[in-house]
Amino acid sequence: MIKNALNGMLGSLDPHSSYLDEKDFTDMQVQTRGEFGGLGIEVSMEEGVVKVVSPIDDTPAFRAGVLAGDYITHLDGTPIIGMTLNEAVDKMRGKVGTPIELTIRRIDVQEPIKLTLTRDIIKIQSVKSEIFDDSIGYIRITTFNQNTESGVKKAIDEISAKLGDKLVGYVLDMRNNPGGLLDQAIATADLFLDKGEIVSTRGRHEEDTKRDNATPGDATNGLPIVVLINSGSASASEIVSGALQDHHRAILLGTKSFGKGSVQTIIPLPGHGAMRLTTARYYTPSGRSIQAKGIEPDIVVEQAKVEALKSNGFDRMTEADLPGALDKDKQAPKPKTETTATAPKPEETAKTPEDKEKAKAEELKKRVEADYQLSRALDLVRGVNLYEQRQK
Repeated sequence: MIKNALNGMLGSLDPHSSYLDEKDFTDMQVQTRGEFGGLGIEVSMEEGVVKVVSPIDDTPAFRAGVLAGDYITHLDGTPIIGMTLNEAVDKMRGKVGTPIELTIRRIDVQEPIKLTLTRDIIKIQSVKSEIFDDSIGYIRITTFNQNTESGVKKAIDEISAKLGDKLVGYVLDMRNNPGGLLDQAIATADLFLDKGEIVSTRGRHEEDTKRDNATPGDATNGLPIVVLINSGSASASEIVSGALQDHHRAILLGTKSFGKGSVQTIIPLPGHGAMRLTTARYYTPSGRSIQAKGIEPDIVVEQAKVEALKSNGFDRMTEADLPGALDKDKQAPKPKTETTATAPKPEETAKTPEDKEKAKAEELKKRVEADYQLSRALDLVRGVNLYEQRQK
């Protein structure tokens, strides 16, 4: 009764204040270290149901197709209405390997969606990196745990060492990043800034105001940066995005972020877990409040699928196709479109290092083709670099 009373009291203040018993407090500490059990969804409570802030990459929820903005209404057929957020999260967690059915309502989908997920140990690799087109560094930040800043620094160093002078810029992907540790967000933003304010937190009292500033040095040496955000980008990811945008250090591309601009303080209660209480708001360097407003990208790009238009034959005509065209005889013959497939010889099926590189390049190409926002971000990095080179 006392636990429920505490949860009711704190939960009525705002969506992010709550009471954590000893188990919940331990789980939270484990989560910020980068490993925890569950389905892999960052959630909040909205109008009595659980709202998905974002699915975490490479987790049961992500693989099952759970999307940012989904509303979870039932767990194993039991309505969520009447539960607290902690109770709903406890029900979603459980023994690894056991199934749970989620009933989801999705905007623009009339019928409820039922998904069966299998609980698993969620190990979060907060930073992943790739190289696109042998010239652009891609850094994906999935969450801000205690390893994020060092992971980003390592990714920048590895990309720079591998590409050298061929490196033209970076894409920083923070889509569906639910946030995490404030100090890691500040340290990550500091990697790309060499001066100025990163974020300020302002509480009820004047003495609660705190400003965090960048230290000298830009780990990327001033190369162009495009930041990808969407409605699943929340809290710490909005702090980094807002700081880079206000200092004109990066171009933000995608859709408006989630809008969680409040600060939660964890107050341990000896022998009784802890209390999570909203105590302040985040403000970007220009003084913008993130709360319930989010970060507007500089270039709005909705996720889309691009398909080539079917050719009618006339759109591919050139001057050389016209009768009597000058220098027509000097044109190289057009390659034949029909090819005959031959089965590879047994010795050709062995994977050489070159084959693996080609396979990886093909995989990255398919990822770009399937991800319209990423494709636009890569084009933008190339364009900014080309413009800067011509200005020199």
